[in-house]
Amino acid sequence: MTDLTPQSIIQSYQRAKDRRRTWEAHWNDCYDFTLPQRNPNTLAGRKAGDKLFDGTAPDAVDQLAASLLSNLTPPWARWVGLMPGTDVNDHDRELLAPKLEKVAGILQSHIDRSNFAIEIHQCFLDLVTVGTACLMLEESPLGETSAFRFTAVPLFDVVFENDAGGRLDGTMRRMELTRRELKQRYPDAPDMGEEQAALIGGEETRIPVIEAVFPDDKGYRYMAVAEPAPGLVSDATVLSQGRFEKSPFINFRWLKAPGEIYGRSPVMKALPDIKTANKVVELVLKNASIAVTGIWQADDDGVLNPANIKLVPGAIIPKAVGSSGLTPLAAPGRFDISGLVLESLRASIRSALLADKLGQVAGPKMSATEILERSTEMARILGATYGRLQSELLSPMIDRGLAILRRRGEIPAIAIDGRTVDIDYKSPLARRQAQEDISGAVAWFQAVQQLGGGAVDIINVPRTARWLAKAFRVPEELLHSEQDLARNLAPESASKSRPAQGVDLGALSKILSGQSPSEQAAITPAQAVTPPAFNRGTITPSTTPPSPGAPLNPFKGISS
Repeated sequence: MTDLTPQSIIQSYQRAKDRRRTWEAHWNDCYDFTLPQRNPNTLAGRKAGDKLFDGTAPDAVDQLAASLLSNLTPPWARWVGLMPGTDVNDHDRELLAPKLEKVAGILQSHIDRSNFAIEIHQCFLDLVTVGTACLMLEESPLGETSAFRFTAVPLFDVVFENDAGGRLDGTMRRMELTRRELKQRYPDAPDMGEEQAALIGGEETRIPVIEAVFPDDKGYRYMAVAEPAPGLVSDATVLSQGRFEKSPFINFRWLKAPGEIYGRSPVMKALPDIKTANKVVELVLKNASIAVTGIWQADDDGVLNPANIKLVPGAIIPKAVGSSGLTPLAAPGRFDISGLVLESLRASIRSALLADKLGQVAGPKMSATEILERSTEMARILGATYGRLQSELLSPMIDRGLAILRRRGEIPAIAIDGRTVDIDYKSPLARRQAQEDISGAVAWFQAVQQLGGGAVDIINVPRTARWLAKAFRVPEELLHSEQDLARNLAPESASKSRPAQGVDLGALSKILSGQSPSEQAAITPAQAVTPPAFNRGTITPSTTPPSPGAPLNPFKGISS
């Protein structure tokens, strides 16, 4: 899109919605059988789940979403960090690492104080159910506890456009707002008709609004447009426009088929088994009802009236002398085999939704080998998905958060480019993927120990300790620098000809082999540090608070 105009945005939204229409029926099926409360066809407050008879799939969806939350973005642990990139030398790395750690702490602090944990869980439910989710990251008004405000956008409210590389870079969101809500979100918007005309049938009408964000060579262009509404808006009207450094819409997918914009989910793969299990349980319940009440037949002899018969304990049913009265009708089949069929279907559903591999441990305490095998299996299953989520969810969210904090003057002007500054993921799943390198080091330590003689002299103890600290995500501020080690240990190391022989490689291997993380996310002392408090005094003077009584637009970008 070369030029943003109200008409072009409305036309682009309609075209993108037409392309999305083929997915909507599939999404409705997935929501109906696994997450009925998120289906947009369910009215607010109305009972949901009338089509649902078997709870295996909804329970497995909840478990998989909870596993993603605890393994990718655990609310109780430090899961994001920054580190020097590959182009930074060792001397500059030691100077830059503590500063980046502080910036990462400020970012994590704002995330922890926001509503991120609540909204990302809703996004994970959408991701597992329909394969695509949308998280919106807005800037909070000044004075709130966090600079971030997250919103899990329902998938039926947004449409996407992708670029040549398959990235979801263009986003359009449609919503309906009252005149009061519209003024709160867009303070500078023109008046949307007379207040008397806004009341139709005693209820305040809602004005349809489309918010569009599209990339260009300078960042992301933003425009909010009010669609024409009878009696309120005659033509498409611009409500707000501006420019963002990073897109506030973060769109991510479970997996993507070639040529498709929207993602596919594990629920889609298991949907035939989910529907079959649901139907089997429905038939079993009907058969159980028949088994309890029975099906009866009676001769119409003028005495017995079947319409007045109630099959309750202690009932006396009159009949004519010599007549057969009520006779139970034998069932044509047996449902004993339904239990075997249902158990097989439920096992298949749990396997497709990873509930049998990522769920809670029901047995006694596992051994270290079992923990290692389970962690390896989890890293293998979620490896591809984690790579996509890291690229489409975590990295854009961190970039957007840093852009907001830079604009507010809370952090220095740093940018993540991979060469000077890079992202250091510290989530439990990221630590599991680092276990392969640690396992290789364990095997090498044991092999060196078996060689005997002077083989252990090859080990550089300080560098080995520093490498292990990096593998276990230990902050740089807890380690001595190379210069400090050279200055403090030079006299002692000069008096020893074989410094590495003092290392107990057997004990080291035993310790490292027992460091495989368990299923639950563990909090290390470095991660449990209380994040710094929000200091409003650090906001630069260029950011001025709104005048008293004037609402602040949380969706406001950097004006072009």
